[in-house]
Amino acid sequence: MQAGRSPATDYGAFVVGVLGRMTREKGTIDQRMLRQCLGLSSSYLLTDTSMNPDTGITTWATGFHRLVDVLVALHARGELELETVNEASKACSECWNVSGAWKGMEGCREGVRGVAAKLKSLLDENGRTYRGERVYTP
Repeated sequence: MQAGRSPATDYGAFVVGVLGRMTREKGTIDQRMLRQCLGLSSSYLLTDTSMNPDTGITTWATGFHRLVDVLVALHARGELELETVNEASKACSECWNVSGAWKGMEGCREGVRGVAAKLKSLLDENGRTYRGERVYTP
């Protein structure tokens, strides 16, 4: 790191840290916190990739995928809230738009596609609802 430069952001480390604190301190997953982390995904996409061009896409994708893996686990336990599914869908849309709008970030779209596929697998058979409730779509 050069003198005077801020350290690069790392969405993967941020997510792991939040999840670790959550489970250590509360013994459970706080979906309000998950939604906040999901809401930061597009901002981290910009900062991870611009502050660390070599590995920023990887750190961002790691964080995004880890969050959605937690959603998959919550779904399997019957605990996933519609509001959390909606926030994840919104995050995918925002990250898709950011990755298409900024030059050199097109490669991030593969990460968004992977997350979207995991989320889609949680939806009802019609692909538009979660447990009978309409899911956010852009």
